[in-house]
Amino acid sequence: MLHTSTALSINKLAIITVVYQNYSILKDFLESLKKQQNQNFELFIADLSDKKQPLPISNLKFQILNSSNLGYAHGVNLGLKKAIAEGFDKFCIVNDDTYFNNDFIGNVLSSIINHPSSIIGGKIYYAPGYEYHKDKYLRDDHGRVIWYAGGTVDWNHALTPHRGVDEVDKGQYDQSGPSGFVNGCLMAFDKTVIDQVGFWDEKYFLYFEDADFCERAKRKGVELYYDPKIMVWHKNAQSTGGPGSAIHQKYQKANRLRFGLKYAPLRTKLHLLKNFLLPL
Repeated sequence: MLHTSTALSINKLAIITVVYQNYSILKDFLESLKKQQNQNFELFIADLSDKKQPLPISNLKFQILNSSNLGYAHGVNLGLKKAIAEGFDKFCIVNDDTYFNNDFIGNVLSSIINHPSSIIGGKIYYAPGYEYHKDKYLRDDHGRVIWYAGGTVDWNHALTPHRGVDEVDKGQYDQSGPSGFVNGCLMAFDKTVIDQVGFWDEKYFLYFEDADFCERAKRKGVELYYDPKIMVWHKNAQSTGGPGSAIHQKYQKANRLRFGLKYAPLRTKLHLLKNFLLPL
């Protein structure tokens, strides 16, 4: 395993990802990192798998942080805390079921430097073949279907809808600017954000932990920012059985309630409680 010197960690980027069971999904992610024009980064992998396997990683600076499965936020926090202990001050949390172009690291670093003390999201596409409505698009559209291009918070329903979702990218979201929500699939920031906001809330276990982090940040005066120059392709929900799976629905429902009860207006809280308790 390769390590960087703590003394040389300042102004380098810590890439943080969480692995659970699905090791095969890492291939494209790791290959993307190997091809980066800017190699000024180190990879921190929080492995929460029940049956851990050796990771075939070569030609990358990396550390593996083994833990039991205490949730996605727990894995993110493991990576953040280890990177901070090693002197890193810039971080990019990114899903292991993604891949990206060879200018990804350079664009993330530039965006963090240009937007200090901000939480930054990028343009996220569905990876070809992973679109939710696969038959809706022409062949040439695959790889250009948007999953996230900025976001908002719908307080009437305690949801965090994505701008541009399921649209073919024709440049309509190429303008950078403020965002109401940054999805945890791709989130970049510097250490001043952690100093102001703290770490991710591990009570969420899975889903809405990113929404909670963003909401706490906004209430501390931290800007949320969308930068379309940062692009990834996402094999949506591959660590949880795909969109609509039983585990996906279970934690989405429970943590939407947790998020709503913490932040939403009273009317929304009552609506959420009614819908959660009615099936019981």
